[in-house]
Formats: sequence, structure tokens, C-alpha cells
Amino acid sequence: MAESATGTQGPVRLTSLAHGGGCGCKIAPGVLQQILAGAPQAAPFANLMVGTETSDDAAVWRLSDTQALIATTDFFMPMVDDPRDFGRIAAANALSDVYAMGGRPILALAIVGMPINVLPVETIRGILAGGSEICAEAGIPVAGGHSIDSLEPIYGLVALGLVHPDRVMTNRAARAGDELILGKALGVGVLSAAFKQGRLDAEGYAALVGSATRLNTPGPDLAAMDGVHAMTDVTGFGLLGHGLEMARGAGLTLEIDPLAPRLLPGAEALAREGVRTGASVRNWDSYGADVRGAEDLDTWRRDLLSDPQTSGGLLVAAAPEAAGAVLAHLRAAGFDAARVGRFAEGPAQIRLVPGA
Repeated sequence: MAESATGTQGPVRLTSLAHGGGCGCKIAPGVLQQILAGAPQAAPFANLMVGTETSDDAAVWRLSDTQALIATTDFFMPMVDDPRDFGRIAAANALSDVYAMGGRPILALAIVGMPINVLPVETIRGILAGGSEICAEAGIPVAGGHSIDSLEPIYGLVALGLVHPDRVMTNRAARAGDELILGKALGVGVLSAAFKQGRLDAEGYAALVGSATRLNTPGPDLAAMDGVHAMTDVTGFGLLGHGLEMARGAGLTLEIDPLAPRLLPGAEALAREGVRTGASVRNWDSYGADVRGAEDLDTWRRDLLSDPQTSGGLLVAAAPEAAGAVLAHLRAAGFDAARVGRFAEGPAQIRLVPGA
């Protein structure tokens, strides 16, 4: 069957086999907190630099005075039907955590779960080829992996990277007065929801795939800049959710300008028409009580602020004198970056402040 303008290919739609897609599959933050409450923490290990303490992007283990190992994993069900695009999106999303910690990937292992009796071998091969393509773009091999026969298609990576111990970025080290920079436009979740509803045109599909397959390669360069204090990436919990993790980690109030984030082409129009993901609703239900100033916000804009981003942008806390250099570096690399807020003394929460 010929490929359509929006990437649909073959007799079986990948998205029809999944109850959710992309980072919208993530367990809602409130539910995840309940699951992990009381769970045993990692025993104290001298070389474990980053563990599970503040829901950071990856674990970090000190190897020597000059090297630390970053280890992370990420996988999900398809948010698009084209096998290659699904593989590329999942791989870029997994590698993003390494970049968000300030590191450079060194190798990946594939995580593969496929309904073998439903999907043609060619489709599965296309998914893996897409993931390998993104890894090659990052300059690393897919050096192995594991596969199972599953009811829903699942693909992702274990990603390993290296970083200097002095340049490890976490989501908890923001300082009062720091400005917050978002590296990509929002709207991936809305566009993916529109795709599943058959409402996404070719331009919207190109914007969706273009954003979700864009590697966050500036991460290591940003980590090396003076004045950059904290970094994460925006994924399934949306800008508000991952911003709140930064605020809680630092014990500060994060003031976000709800009008500041850039939006992907078509995302605003679709959101105004009521297109949104179930994950956006679950996100807001989980952390809305810790967001001040939302009562005057249009529902569609609130949905975009809590919209799950698959392979979303870097979120960087930088001193005011460094924020301009962060923005310039991201934009020079072709990212649609914007200053979206600032950290201030106060309780660990988010305040929505136009012009913040």
C-alpha cells in the first residue's frame, strides 16, 4: 500500500494496536508517586552520583575522577503508523535523557516487544531500522538488546553515555534568580492526538516527526557553560510537570509565563478545537494543585502546558548573565528555543505569571 501524506503505511495501523502512544503512555505523575511511595531506595554507594531521589532523567555512576557513566532506558507504544518514524522517535526520545544529563551517548541496546502474529516482519524491521538510523546520527551503535512477543508494539532503548563528573546536570540544582529556557516548541501530544483522530494534515505530521526526532545534542555544550545550573528534558509530564520537578528539587517557586513557550505549527488551532491527549488531563489532575494562577487561563492553553512531549526540548535553568548564551546556542543549532520563566524564593510550586 502506498504511503499517505501523513505517513500511514501498510494494512495495519501501528497506532490501532496501542492503547496509548509515545510519552503519553507514561503513568500519570500522581499515580507514579503512589506506586513508588515507600519503595526501598538504592543503598548508599559512594560512586552513585544520581539515583532515584528527585525523578531525574538517568542514573549516573562515577567511574573515575574524569569520567562518569550515564545509564537510562525509555520505551513506549507507537504514536505514528510509519514504522521508520516510530523507531526514529523512540530512539531520539531515549537518547535525550543522556543529553539532558550533560553527557554524550556511547552505545544503545534495543528493547523490542512486538505482536508477531499481527505485524509483518517488514514492519518490525522498519521500526528497528529507524531506531538504528537515529543512533547512527548520534554516532553510536545499537550493540544488542532484547525482544519479546507482546500484545502491543513496544520499542525503545537502553542508552549509555559518558560525562565528566563535574559537568553532570541534574533537575534539582536551580538557584533563585535563574531564568528557565525551553529548547523546543510545545504541542507534540496535541498533534499526535489529532493524528490518531485522522485530523492531522501533512504539515502537522512533518512538524510532529521533525520535533520528536530532533536530537538534543546541545546538552553537553550547555552543561559546560558557566552559569548553567540545572537541566532536564520535557517529556510525558509536560512543561508544567517537569518544571515542577525542578522546583521541588531546588526548593523554589518556578514562575512560568504561560504565553512564552513556542508552539508547533497547527498545535494552537487544534487545541482550541478541543484536541488533547488523555495524558494531558491525567497530568493536570496529578499536579494542578501545585500550580497557581491557572484559574484565568484558557483550558486549551493549560492543556498545551501539560501536554506530554515525546522527545521534547531541553529545559535549562541558567543565571541571568548566562541565559542569553544558552538561547543563542540553541537557536544557532536550529532549535526553536524560548525563555519561559524564572526561579524565585518561595514554596516548591509553579506560579503562572504572564511576562515572568
